[in-house]
Amino acid sequence: MKTSNINNPFVISRSIPEELFCDRKEETAFLIKQVQNGRNVVLVSPRRMGKTGLIHHLFQQKEIQEHYYTFFVDIYSATTLQEMSYILGKAVFEQLKSTRERNWEAFFQTIKSLRMGFKVDSISGEPKLELGIGAIEDPAVTLEEIFQYLEAAKRPCLLALDEFQQIAEFQEKRVEALLRGMIQGCSNTSFLFSGSKQHTISQMFHTKARPFYQSAQLMDLRPIAEDVYAGFASRLFEQKGKRIEREAVELVYDEYRGTTWYLQMMMNELFALTDEGAVCTSAMLPVAERNILEVQEGSYRMQLNLLSPKQKHLLQAIAREGSVKSPTAGAFIKKHSLDSASSVQSALRSLEEKEIVSATDNGYCISDLFLGRWMQMNY
Repeated sequence: MKTSNINNPFVISRSIPEELFCDRKEETAFLIKQVQNGRNVVLVSPRRMGKTGLIHHLFQQKEIQEHYYTFFVDIYSATTLQEMSYILGKAVFEQLKSTRERNWEAFFQTIKSLRMGFKVDSISGEPKLELGIGAIEDPAVTLEEIFQYLEAAKRPCLLALDEFQQIAEFQEKRVEALLRGMIQGCSNTSFLFSGSKQHTISQMFHTKARPFYQSAQLMDLRPIAEDVYAGFASRLFEQKGKRIEREAVELVYDEYRGTTWYLQMMMNELFALTDEGAVCTSAMLPVAERNILEVQEGSYRMQLNLLSPKQKHLLQAIAREGSVKSPTAGAFIKKHSLDSASSVQSALRSLEEKEIVSATDNGYCISDLFLGRWMQMNY
């Protein structure tokens, strides 16, 4: 097996080297099959389960890398169709810069609405897109031009739109219908839609009245199996001349519900704390967790300061419980000295809108598991 020259093998960035990527063999094979057969896919999971990492892993596979042009576009920050058009146009431009062809003439002949932002750096000679969002006068036209460009590409294209559920909240009306019409007309481009607001994105693709109804294959991304991740963690420790107790991995897995990013973050810190030739034990877990939370403490305090007293009180109660099935139930309200059920409902709605609290199969939980642990330790 190839061994990475990265000192800490528990990578927490979006793009993970092939030899440091944990499993997801079945999921990767499923995605390759869908793409090769011209089927669009909607990838759904809670935040930080590893959707983005899986997409970049898919892009690295020989079957995809050698035969498709790939584009990853995160539209989480977009609130309008104009912003989405800008983000997508810039992503396609940057991808074109990284290819050998660099056919700028074809790019701007097709995407005419972006031509005004095309500049050449006077020092490096590199092309760049100096375009403000406001310069896109008709975002629908720009989007249509981008799709036309992808359709004319020499290879099939694979476009991943991350946090796709955001389009449901755009200011403009009928965005879903507009995009569905454009996407339906694409034959050279496959689409991978991913989202973390499970209820919202499921409604988009499973409600008969919605434009994207049954337009993509659903893939629900679950946690990596505990034994698989434990074997992975042990192997990476050993490849770097260290060891980790199985119990330590299992405790981390259980504490963070098998959520990939938190597992990687904890393993990254545990690896850093373990000397070469030494063994990482479960006794080191509190130190690793404390080190991570101390770095985030300023951000967490600032986040809480932006909440109303009622929202903060409810959040503290949820943190103490870990998860709550019925936050408006009398027993829960009485136990934590909360206000009325209607007041709790209003605070809960605000926390959900801010994505600080999420509804899961186990009940309402704090979305950021590290924030939840920090609150349990401090309140």
